[in-house]
Amino acid sequence: MKRVIISMILALALAFASAGAVMAAGATQGLQDKSGTVQPGAPQTVCPVLGNKINKNIYTDYQGQRIYFCCPGCIDVFKKNPEACLKKMEEQGVTPEKTSGGK
Repeated sequence: MKRVIISMILALALAFASAGAVMAAGATQGLQDKSGTVQPGAPQTVCPVLGNKINKNIYTDYQGQRIYFCCPGCIDVFKKNPEACLKKMEEQGVTPEKTSGGK
């Protein structure tokens, strides 16, 4: 149990550090027009929690959208505040894949 708690604390610390680095760099992931404006519709290539490259085998379906992650721990972070992650993806111009289900 103690090991699980330590792992979770380390994962959260890494998430906060990575998020800060991404925000500081002003990273955008979406498609840009000639003026440099990000256009929506880009496929997801980075994890909305840590900003790392996604693994297409690690995902969750949320309200008809498939969200990919870099590791299983990020799914738990996403589920605690999915709207924040979706907002970050939207700001980056990313449009999640649609799923056949409504959940």
